[in-house]
Amino acid sequence: MHRRLPALLFLALALPAHGDLVLLQPLGPPGEPVAPWHVVGLPQQHKPYTRFAVVDIDGRRALRIEADASYGNLVHPLRVEAAGLKLSWQWRVDRLVEQADLRVRSGDDSAAKVCVAFDEPMAQVPFVERQLLRMARAASEEALPASTVCYVWDAHLPAGTAMYNAFTHRLRYLVVQSGDRDLRRWVAERRDVSADFLTLFGDESPKVPPIIGVAVGADADNTRDRSLAYVADLVLAP
Repeated sequence: MHRRLPALLFLALALPAHGDLVLLQPLGPPGEPVAPWHVVGLPQQHKPYTRFAVVDIDGRRALRIEADASYGNLVHPLRVEAAGLKLSWQWRVDRLVEQADLRVRSGDDSAAKVCVAFDEPMAQVPFVERQLLRMARAASEEALPASTVCYVWDAHLPAGTAMYNAFTHRLRYLVVQSGDRDLRRWVAERRDVSADFLTLFGDESPKVPPIIGVAVGADADNTRDRSLAYVADLVLAP
């Protein structure tokens, strides 16, 4: 299995109530994002990393995401029950990965994606994928989630497309924006993470497992292309 999953660290074993904490910490002042946000790539990655920077643009604080034949995710680890939580954000894409085609490995790139990782029990993961995931976890220095939902702004696939990642069924895509109609414009999103998990992983798990992380990313390593996007006001809350 190609281990192209956002890698996540556990902050706690107990599952806190939603009102007990700020679920996603701020990215920080202009410059590099601050902890607990951290950049995660592929195991033993030699290709360039996608670049992340906190900037002020259009009167708002945002995360600038630039891919140049690169791969990387900016990850925020946490551990919280998913029930009742909504994920909201605003994003703006200035340059799409025009050669992207998420249906095939050679085109598995995106200019912007926002992902939620879940602690799906291993017993619910299909047998072959379970063994591959165990091997991947043994080879990785970071914890790998058993299931990840990624919301994507894709260059071509229509909004509403739901599909497996071309490398692994442990990551599944939901296209929420498509094409260049709103290029260089801010678009607001709000998603019910439990409902979207069941849409994409309900064939494996009738119950939504805890969330163990949120990630923002972009990649252009398979197409050797470039992209530029911004994400702002990322909030996970009831």
